[in-house]
Amino acid sequence: MSGKADPRPAGKGTTSRTRLDRGRGALGPALELVHTGRAPTRAVLTAELGVTRATAGAVAAELEALGLIRVDARPGAAAGSQGRPSHRLSIAEDGPVALAAQVHADGFRAALVGLGGRIVATAPGCEAVDADPAKVLGSVVAAGAELLRETGRRCVGAGLAVPSAVTEPEGLALNPLHLAWPAGAPVREIFTEQVRAAGLPGPAFAANDINLAALAEHRHGAGRGSRDLLCVATGHRGVGGALVLDGRLHSGSSGLALEVGHLAVNPEGRPCHCGSHGCLDVETDPLALLTAAGRAPGPEMSLLKQADDLIRGQYADPAVRAAVEALIDRLGFGLAGLVNILNPDRIILGGLHRTLLEADPDRLRAVVADRSLWGRSGGVPILACTLDHNSLVGAAELAWQPVLDDPLAALA
Repeated sequence: MSGKADPRPAGKGTTSRTRLDRGRGALGPALELVHTGRAPTRAVLTAELGVTRATAGAVAAELEALGLIRVDARPGAAAGSQGRPSHRLSIAEDGPVALAAQVHADGFRAALVGLGGRIVATAPGCEAVDADPAKVLGSVVAAGAELLRETGRRCVGAGLAVPSAVTEPEGLALNPLHLAWPAGAPVREIFTEQVRAAGLPGPAFAANDINLAALAEHRHGAGRGSRDLLCVATGHRGVGGALVLDGRLHSGSSGLALEVGHLAVNPEGRPCHCGSHGCLDVETDPLALLTAAGRAPGPEMSLLKQADDLIRGQYADPAVRAAVEALIDRLGFGLAGLVNILNPDRIILGGLHRTLLEADPDRLRAVVADRSLWGRSGGVPILACTLDHNSLVGAAELAWQPVLDDPLAALA
């Protein structure tokens, strides 16, 4: 053993490295806390992670070095506060992004979405959906790739939202009822191939659009803070549902859970694509509203926009009001059944259902309460979704998840 003394002061360097190593397991949880807005300061991060202040500081510094967050260099104390001010944490505005894509009955769109659910850039939407999934997904990926070139952002991966149940683990669009795509189209495989052909890095994912809307709302919108969240929404056609349990999207044993669109609410009602009659899918979607109000749908804009505009602009018309009340009653009937089965602590409504709620919130809540078991179930809060393009944001969440799980490995 050499008698030469170590020139480093005892403990210096080794202690800080030990702190960092201990904190690396907390990088993912820490990033998720900042991503969802639950850790606005380093003090809150320390408390939420249950670590020392030094470890929290090392974790925040590591995430900043990865270009994911920003830590303010000179924290300022709030007026009237006491004690040492805490460093504020925020998402890096120039950080990486995920490519998000959405396909629906009236077109498709691509966007870049950063951490925090912030949409950085969007490509002009397309209103024509080809019967060949590969052509559509190739076009939407090309639009996203052009956004990446224009912005110069690093891409962590890609996510796709489609108006169909998507099987797990195969990634098949089992029932794209309002698209001309074949049943069982391998959308995840096709999307992955198009992402690779465009030279984009990171993994690629695909899932049902309403599931992804619920995930986005739970992390960044009207569902934040809910434990058992039920989301029911119209797309441009049809109705979908999703359930978030203990912060996790519940997709069932094979990805097909919560197909609420095929819950019968009017046994004598319209025939549904599934072979039944009077399902939510055909009794409470935009086409149902236009039909009930005696309005012929036009080609100039999406059915969803036509229905929304009709309610907001002509609600005083007796025919429109009667149609709205009929759809609210059917929607309330379906929600009451779901409340009785699932006992959620919050319901959020999107698409046309959000507009119905805004038009007559008391009527909808009364119908749900009247048909729910026990007063407690009848009093579940019913709120409107708050995020614009929540399915796109949810698609990005799929791509961000590997980074949230292990930032170092995902960005290596």
